Amino acid sequence: MTSTSAPQPATPSTSRRILGISVAIIAAVIAAFFVFASLYTEFLWFDQLDFARVLTTQWIATATMFVIGFLGMALPIFLCIQLAYRLRPVYVRLSSQLDRYQEVIEPLRRLAMWGMPVFFGVFAGFAAAGNWKTAWLWANGVSTDTLDPQFGVDTGFYLFAMPFYSALLAFVSAVLLLCLIITALVSYLYGSVRIGQRELRISKPARIQLAVLAGVYLAVQAVSLWLDRYLTLVQPEGRITGAAYTGVNATIPGLAILSIIAAVVAVLFLVTAVIGRWRFPLAATALFVVASLVVGIGYPWVVTTFQVKPNENAYQAEFYDRSIASTKEAYGVADMEVTPFTATTDTAPGQLRADAETTASVRIMDPAIISPTVRQLQQYRSYYQFAPELDVDRYEIDGKSQDTVVSVRDLDLTKLGGGDSWNNRAAVYTHGYGLVALAGNQRTDDGEPVFLESGIPTSGFLSKSEDFQPRVYFGESSPEYSIVGAPKGTDPVEIDYPRGQDGASDTKTTFEGDGGPRIGNTFVKLLYAMKFQSEQILFSNLVNSESQILYDRDPKVRVQKVAPYLTLDNDPYPSVVDGRIVWIVDGFTTSASYPYSKTVSLRDAIADSRTPASVVSFDNINYIRNSVKATVDAYDGSVKLYAWDDEDPILKAWQKVYPSTIEPISKMSADLMSHVRYPTDLFKVQRDVLGVYHIDDARSFAQEDNRWQTPDDPRAKDRLQPPYYLSMQMPGQNEPRFSMFSTFIPAAQQGESREVLMGYLAVDSDAGSTAGKKAEGYGKLRLLEIDTNTTVPGPGQVQNTFDSDTEIANKLNVLTLGKSDVKYGNLLTLPVGGGLLYVQPVFVQSSEGTKLPNLRKVLVAFGDRVAFEDTLTEALDALFGGDAGAAAGDEDVKPTDPDQPTNPDEGGTPTPPADEMASALESARTALTAREVALKAGDLEKFAAEDKKLTAAIERLLALEDAAAKG
Repeated sequence: MTSTSAPQPATPSTSRRILGISVAIIAAVIAAFFVFASLYTEFLWFDQLDFARVLTTQWIATATMFVIGFLGMALPIFLCIQLAYRLRPVYVRLSSQLDRYQEVIEPLRRLAMWGMPVFFGVFAGFAAAGNWKTAWLWANGVSTDTLDPQFGVDTGFYLFAMPFYSALLAFVSAVLLLCLIITALVSYLYGSVRIGQRELRISKPARIQLAVLAGVYLAVQAVSLWLDRYLTLVQPEGRITGAAYTGVNATIPGLAILSIIAAVVAVLFLVTAVIGRWRFPLAATALFVVASLVVGIGYPWVVTTFQVKPNENAYQAEFYDRSIASTKEAYGVADMEVTPFTATTDTAPGQLRADAETTASVRIMDPAIISPTVRQLQQYRSYYQFAPELDVDRYEIDGKSQDTVVSVRDLDLTKLGGGDSWNNRAAVYTHGYGLVALAGNQRTDDGEPVFLESGIPTSGFLSKSEDFQPRVYFGESSPEYSIVGAPKGTDPVEIDYPRGQDGASDTKTTFEGDGGPRIGNTFVKLLYAMKFQSEQILFSNLVNSESQILYDRDPKVRVQKVAPYLTLDNDPYPSVVDGRIVWIVDGFTTSASYPYSKTVSLRDAIADSRTPASVVSFDNINYIRNSVKATVDAYDGSVKLYAWDDEDPILKAWQKVYPSTIEPISKMSADLMSHVRYPTDLFKVQRDVLGVYHIDDARSFAQEDNRWQTPDDPRAKDRLQPPYYLSMQMPGQNEPRFSMFSTFIPAAQQGESREVLMGYLAVDSDAGSTAGKKAEGYGKLRLLEIDTNTTVPGPGQVQNTFDSDTEIANKLNVLTLGKSDVKYGNLLTLPVGGGLLYVQPVFVQSSEGTKLPNLRKVLVAFGDRVAFEDTLTEALDALFGGDAGAAAGDEDVKPTDPDQPTNPDEGGTPTPPADEMASALESARTALTAREVALKAGDLEKFAAEDKKLTAAIERLLALEDAAAKG
C-alpha cells in the first residue's frame, strides 16, 4: 500500500522569492524592450536616409571595442586571481588576524573571483568602446607626405597612430597595475606573502607571478616613455606647442635614457622570477626613480634656467620658425597673400570712382537687426516665425550678382493658442512655408527692406520656376516630430498656407516626399509611441498605412548624425538650389595632434557678439580643414555630403571607415556651387591664429613687437566684433568678389589696447558657378598690413567719434523722440578710396509695443571725417566733398522730406521758425499716441498709417534742424 503526501503550501519566504524574481524578469523585459525600441527606431531613421551603414559601423565598432576592453581587463585579472589562489601554500601558519580575514572572505570567495574581473572588465569595456574612433582611425590612417621637423616622421603618425598607441599603452598599464595589486592582495590573504618579525617572505609561485607582472609593467613603461618623445611635439613648451630648445636637448634625450633604464629594470624583474633575488631589480627601481627626478625634471630645469632664459631669442629661434611654419600649414593660412597698405586718410571729390561697384553693393540691411521687421511684414500668422538673426547669401538677378539677406518662414507651435492639441501639433501644423529674400544694399523710402522674394503664396524671382518647392518640413525650428503622408484620394489635413480659394481660410496639402520612417504597421507605431512617450501615435486615426514620422529635423542634427566625425559650423544657411530650398552646412575635420602647431580653443575662437561661447569645456585643436560641404533638403530632409577638400588626410581616413557615404565634389551642381561660401567659424579660427602668426620670422615672434587682436564689437563690451560677408573688391583684385572680412588692432597690453587698425583680413568666399569645380581664388586669404606711419582709427575709435560728435548727437536725439529707440547696425570696414571707409546703418524702432526697426540714417567715416545722412549715397557724397564719385544701392531712395518754409530775405535758405518746430513736435506726439491706440486695438492697418505719419514728422524735425544748422 502506498500513500501520497499532500502538497505542501509554499512558505511565505518562497512566495516572496518567486514574486521578486518574477518582478525582476518583467522589469528586465520591459527595459530590454525600451532599449530595443530606441535602437530599432534609430536604425529606421538612418535606413530611411540611406546612411544605415554609418549606424551599423558605429554599433559594430562600439561592440567590438567593448568586447576587447572587457576581455583585455577581465581575463588577466581572472587568471591572476586563479593563479594566486591555486598556487597558495597549503600548509602554512597564518596569523590570527589573517585567519579572521579568511573567515570573512571565504563565503564570498567565489563571488569575488568571478565578480572582480567582471566589475573591472565592464568599466574597461565602456572605456574602450568610447575610444573606438581612435582605434578605427589608426586602422584606416593614411600618410600625409609631410615630415615633422624633429624626427622626420610622417605627420600621419601623429594624427592617427600616436593617439591610438597612447590609449593602448595607458590601457595595458592599467590592466597590469590592477593585476599586480590584486595578485599581491590575494597572495597576502592566503599566505603566499608573509610579513612579520621584520621579514618579508614570498613563496616561489607568488615570487614568479609578482616578478613577471612587475617586469612586464616596466617593459610597457619603457615603450610608453619612448613614445613620449614624440608626444613632446604636440605638447606646450613656453610660448609654442611642440618641443623647443629644452625639449629637444634635454627632455627628448632624457625620455630616451629613462626608457632604456625602464627596459633594463624590466629584464631584472624577469631574471628575479628565475633566480629569486629581489635585490637587483629593487636597486634598479630606486635608480630609475632617481634618474626620473634628475633626467626628467632636474636637467630640463637647469637647461631652461641657465641656458635658455638668458639667451631665449637666440636659442629658441629655430623652434619658433618650426612653430610658425607648422601652424600656418595646420590652419590653412600658409598661402595667405600679404600686401603692405599705406592708407589715405584725406577725402576729396570723386575719390570713390574706382570703387563704384563695391559701394553699390554695401550691405546696409543688418541681418541681426531687421528680423523683427521681416517678421511683422511677412509672418501673416502667429504660428510662423523667422530666425532671430537672418542669413547672408547671394543670387544672380538679371545677370548681376546681388547680396541678399534670407530666412525661411518656419513654424512656431508655441503660438497655437487655443488650437494647441496633439492633433494640430503632430499632423496639421507640420511645415513652414517659403523663403524670404531681401536686397542687402537697398531700402524703401520708409526705411523698410526691399523684398526680392516674399509673400504667401511665394512671389519673386525665385518662385518663377515651375519646379520651385516652397514647403519647409526640415528647419532649425521645426517641431519635434510630425506625422505626414496619406493614401491617394484622402482629404489633406496639413495646413499649407493661410489662404484659400472660394472663401476658404487656408489651403491644405499632403506630404508627398520620402522624409521619415514609415509607421503604417502597429508594431512600428508602438515603438515610436514609446520613443516619444506619446500614446496618441498608437491610437490616432491620423496615423494611416502611408504615414511617415519626421523627426531630428534640425539640419545640423541630421548632418551630425550621419557624419559624426565632423565638427559643424554654427551657422547653417538656407538657399534655393535647383528649385529646392536646401540648408547648406559646413563640416570640419579637426585634430589636436599636429606637430608644432599652436593649440587653439575652438570655443573661444568662434565666440563673438553674435555667437555666444558654447558650453563645451575641452575643445582644443591645432589642425582644421573645411573638408565637407553638406546639404539638407528642406522638403524631404535628404542629406548629401560632398568631399570639399579631398586631400585632407583625416577625411580620407574617415572615408575608409564609412565608404560610399561622401560624394565627390564633381557631383555638386552649378547652382549649388554658386551658393557655397567660406565658413564663418573657420575664418574666426584663422583670424585668431593670425593675431600672432601673421609674421614670418622668428625675431618678430620672439620680440612680440607686432601682435594683433580682433577688436571688440563697439556696441558689445568684451565681446569680439564678428566678421561679415560682403561683395567687395580688394586692392589687387579686378572685380568685386563675395568675401568675408575682419580687422586687427594692436594686442592689448595690461588690459589696455590701442584702437588703431593694423591689419585688414579678407577671404574670397565665392566658389563660382561651374558644376563640380571651385572658382580660382576661392578660399584665398588676403591681408592688408597697414603702414604704421599712418594712423587709421579702429572700430572702437570710430564708434566713439560717432557718439561724441555734437551734430550727430543732436540728430540722434530727434530720432529718439516719442518713445523710440535707436539701434546701430554692423560697423562695416571697406578698403576703398585708397583708405578704409566705415559704414554703419542706424535703425529706429518703438521702445514699446510692436518693435519694427526701420533704417533711417547711415553713419560713415573716412580718416577723421564723418557724415550722417538719410541714405548711404548722400552720406558718401557729404563725406567726399559733395560728390563721392560712386553711388550706393540706395541712390534712388527719397526719404520723406516735408516742404520746408523759406525766407526770401535769406536768398531762399530754409529757416526753421519756432512755430514750425512746435508744429512738427505736436504732429509727432499726435501720431505716436494714435499709433499706440491702434496697436492696443489690434488695428494693424491703422497702426501702419500712423507709423508713417510719425516717421514723416520725425523726418520733418530732422529737416528743420538741418536747416537751422545751415542757416
